[in-house]
Amino acid sequence: MVRYLSKDDDYFDIVEKGIVLVDFYADWCGPCQMLASILEEIDYMDVLKVNVDEFPDIAQKFSVMSIPTLCFYKDGLMIQKEIGYRTPEDIKNIYNKMME
Repeated sequence: MVRYLSKDDDYFDIVEKGIVLVDFYADWCGPCQMLASILEEIDYMDVLKVNVDEFPDIAQKFSVMSIPTLCFYKDGLMIQKEIGYRTPEDIKNIYNKMME
């Protein structure tokens, strides 16, 4: 399920349980747009989209310098951070490693 962050306070509530992929993106970013369709197809974990133009403080807190940046969380702990476009296979492989 894909959700869009609507207020700062929700970020930690959303990532605190289960496996969550956080996508830091911007509407004007080409690679972000290519990645968006891939993320819409993911049904094996939750996806939280964070627009860096709307939430610059959150992006700064997690040292997001380039977009897209993908942060993979397991029960509130960031397990992995990937910068740039990733294929569906890349994302699935990261998820599988997190399940081990």
